[in-house]
Amino acid sequence: MLATIRLLAVSMIKHSTTMNFISRRLLPILAAATVGTANFATAEIAVKSGEKIAFLGDSITQGGWSNPVGYVRLVIAGLEANGIKAEPIPAGISGHKSDQMLARLDKDVLSKKPQWMTLSCGVNDVWHGPRGVPLDDAMAKSATYDDKVASRGTYQKNITAILDQATTAGVKPVMLTATVIQENLASKENGLLAPYNNFLRQLAKEKNVPMADLFAMFEERLKAENKPKEKVLTSDGVHMNTEGNKLMAIGVLQAFGLNATELDKAKASWPALEAAAVEQAKKQAEARAKAAAEKAKGTPEPKKK
Repeated sequence: MLATIRLLAVSMIKHSTTMNFISRRLLPILAAATVGTANFATAEIAVKSGEKIAFLGDSITQGGWSNPVGYVRLVIAGLEANGIKAEPIPAGISGHKSDQMLARLDKDVLSKKPQWMTLSCGVNDVWHGPRGVPLDDAMAKSATYDDKVASRGTYQKNITAILDQATTAGVKPVMLTATVIQENLASKENGLLAPYNNFLRQLAKEKNVPMADLFAMFEERLKAENKPKEKVLTSDGVHMNTEGNKLMAIGVLQAFGLNATELDKAKASWPALEAAAVEQAKKQAEARAKAAAEKAKGTPEPKKK
């Protein structure tokens, strides 16, 4: 009987020691996990109602606003679907490169006092070849550029200046990596674009700037679709089709802090925009057809008021 009691006592001591060890090891981990979960659960969308978002970019961004289902409009609609009414400031101009965006930053963005600015830049810096913008000083010395290359500066200096000037003005930047130049990921242009995007990733990390890694998202989607003979995300290898605009919008909304549930709400708001775009295109086509018919009959078109 005494031996049995001793065995039970030893077992209880061992059990207690083991539990204490487990508690000491696991409680901090569990506490950290709980805090992380709580932070995720209570995380808020960074943009607030009444705030302005400037969308600085090139033709992709210009089309993101002029197209009724462009990515800029989808972002604004997606925020509104989550109770956030933000005011867009479209600042995309076709053909523009980093030096031109820097030159017009104050006029097109800072003077309008936005709280946020997305920056989509890099495609033309590479795509324009000899008229492009070199990544850095070493690349600028290459003989592949025209004699005006010095006036355009370098991509690294231009982008850094855009971010610094925006931040100094109280505008919070959101960096977007440049999207594909041809949907063939192995294209020469995409190879040339890679170091530009690597620079953006590193700069965003150094300056603690939110980033939408759109190129990585496009890369993942194109590999998954595996349709080399079709245009999956673009209309011409560069400019967005409907799916490309949606993917860009998803990336931007994620950078603004939307979680999966909030993204689903955003996406649910987009079919209405698509339906409106179809109806608008139909009316425009009918108007063009009517004008052509009137012209063919020799009837003068009514004067515009």
